[in-house]
Amino acid sequence: MRLEGSCHCKAVSFAVEAPQPYPFNLCYCSICRKTAGAGGYAINLGALVDSLEVEGWDHIRSYNAILHERLGAQSTGQRKFCGICGSALWIWDPTWPDLIHPHASAIDTELPISPERVHMMLGSRANWAVPCLGPNDRTFDEYPDESLAEWHDRLGLTS
Repeated sequence: MRLEGSCHCKAVSFAVEAPQPYPFNLCYCSICRKTAGAGGYAINLGALVDSLEVEGWDHIRSYNAILHERLGAQSTGQRKFCGICGSALWIWDPTWPDLIHPHASAIDTELPISPERVHMMLGSRANWAVPCLGPNDRTFDEYPDESLAEWHDRLGLTS
């Protein structure tokens, strides 16, 4: 599925092909919550890095989070955001060089509704970020037991 997105001020716009376009994985970790999560979590999608098209590259900034649980080590994940308005755009990590993870909040294309959601990293959620669980939702204190691709495949939702 082709996804088009932008920042709030429209200085940056982008498009990407996403074989895993369902926004289902809500991450409550402190990094996602503080850099992109208005509801106490962030939702990232799965897309192909080679398909990324960007207008406004000169406005894009990058942040590599500090992993406090690893005594100040720096994350390899590059969190891209607009340097003008601060909108979180996507994450790219050289550990998985073929993938890019756009933030659902930056996508302007209508996204499909997920039949179930995964609430992950609940062990580090803020106390005020109370998960709103649906009947089929799954919860994890840390990482879930399946990847974005495996979740989409299990439910027959890969495009």
